[in-house]
Amino acid sequence: MTIIRNSIIRFINLETSSSIILFVVSILAVVWANSPFGDVYSELWNHKFTIGFADTDFHLAKPLILWINDGLMAIFFFVIGLEVKREILEGELTTLRKASLPIFAAIGGMLFPVIIFLGLNNGEIGSEGWGIPMATDIAFTLGILKLLGNRVPLGLKIFLTAFAIVDDIGAVLVIAIFYSANIQWDLITYALILVAFVGVLSYKQVYSKYFYFVIGFFVWLLFLKSGIHPTIAGILMAFTIPIHRKVDCMSYFKSVTKELFYFKESISGSETLMTNDQIEAVGNIETLSEKVHAPLQHLEHNLHGWVSYVIMPIFAFANAGVVLSVSGLEGVSHISVNIALALVLGNTIGISLLSLLAIKLKLADLPEGVNYKQLIGVSLLGGLGFTMSLFIANLAYENEQLITASKMGIIIGSLIAGLLGYIILKISLKPALKA
Repeated sequence: MTIIRNSIIRFINLETSSSIILFVVSILAVVWANSPFGDVYSELWNHKFTIGFADTDFHLAKPLILWINDGLMAIFFFVIGLEVKREILEGELTTLRKASLPIFAAIGGMLFPVIIFLGLNNGEIGSEGWGIPMATDIAFTLGILKLLGNRVPLGLKIFLTAFAIVDDIGAVLVIAIFYSANIQWDLITYALILVAFVGVLSYKQVYSKYFYFVIGFFVWLLFLKSGIHPTIAGILMAFTIPIHRKVDCMSYFKSVTKELFYFKESISGSETLMTNDQIEAVGNIETLSEKVHAPLQHLEHNLHGWVSYVIMPIFAFANAGVVLSVSGLEGVSHISVNIALALVLGNTIGISLLSLLAIKLKLADLPEGVNYKQLIGVSLLGGLGFTMSLFIANLAYENEQLITASKMGIIIGSLIAGLLGYIILKISLKPALKA
């Protein structure tokens, strides 16, 4: 349990620090898009890049923004899949009792924003964007908790993390089911056969990261051509990554201790070159170190920094550049208002109401050290959609006016939700203990 809790704390620290970068690049994107060089911003992301042989059938040609949204974000979803699998098998979602409160909160945080958006939209243009306000950006929400310092109970952070992971599962299902079109089922079948194949290898404890990478690329390519968004391939491949270790921790400790003893006994006067015995000892330690890592945990650890500090900032920089003007949005400005209200009101009402219902029905417990005011504050933070909301907006709409209007709504709603959530939590949290 201590190891799991330490992993969660490291995860939270990583997300909170990356939120600063996300905020900075998002502001830069908005400033650039609204500057005299706004055309350069637009042209940059719409510049077409080709991979392969352009004059043959063996090539992919896409604007840069689609390489980011379809390609880089597949890695983002792969890491989400790794996190989900770990939480289900070893973390905060292992039992129904532990998972019930985040599940109820996530259901409320997905259902109520959709209801409010559709109710406000009332059949007007843009109703297909109903999935936009149901997403939560875990990096920004944890970043706001970080601003409140050590007054925030660990239970509140863990609840928010678990809720956001369940919310991500819901968002992935919505993307796969509702925001995919003209599906070629033959290509999906081939992709699922490949996924099942590596899944069997994983079950048999056969794993090679290079082989899995090649299979993963072909699965991504098949999804890309099939009509289902290729980021789903990242989720599916993540679930095939094994979580077992070839060497347990105690055996590793004993073996490494023995190898270090041999290494020490072989120390000579030379400080430049190792002896053959030392080289052999170091090689054995490296082999043991590879075997003691669970592939899932190893990949998640190595990729999380890249996703948090590179992929998500690039995505935000490419997608957050909204021209802040109502001109040109005639007939679609209601989309901005509806999304903003659905993000703030929908998440606040949905998360807090269903969480309270689960607690009152004794289906879940309030996290240790957390009160109901703090729960409402976190519910408000759930309305900070940003990254995932921007992603769904690009899938929901093809019309540029609708995309721009939705992005304005996302930014406004996320700012309001983040600010109000911060204020309520600051008021409800106990003062920090002085050293």
